[in-house]
Amino acid sequence: MLLGGSCIALAWVLAALYLQRSCGWMAIAAALTCACMLRLGGMPRSLGRSLAAALATLAIIVLVNWVVAATQIGFSMGLNPWDSAWKLGSAYAWTLASLANHPLDRLWMVVSLAVAAFAAR
Repeated sequence: MLLGGSCIALAWVLAALYLQRSCGWMAIAAALTCACMLRLGGMPRSLGRSLAAALATLAIIVLVNWVVAATQIGFSMGLNPWDSAWKLGSAYAWTLASLANHPLDRLWMVVSLAVAAFAAR
C-alpha cells in the first residue's frame, strides 16, 4: 500500500505541477489504487478494509496538497521542494490548498473517499 500510494501521489503531484491546477480528479485514481492494493495484499473483506482504503486515500489527498503547495512556494523562494515542505506550516498549507482547490476539485476529493470505501468492500 505504501509503494502504490507513493506512486499515485507522485503522479498526482507531477500532473498538478505540469497542468498548473490541482487535478482533483486524480483522487479517484488514488482511491482505486488504495482499494486495489488492499485487495491484492490479501486483507480480508471487512469494514476495516473499507476504512483503511478511505483513510489511505485521505492521507494521499493531504500529502499531495501539502507537497504541491510547498513546491509552488519553494519555486518562488528558490528552495527545493523537500526543503520547502519541511518549512511549510500547517495553517499556511491549509490556506494555500483552500485557495488552489476549486469546488469541483473538492467534490472529487470527497467522492473519492466513498469510492475507496466501496471499491475495497
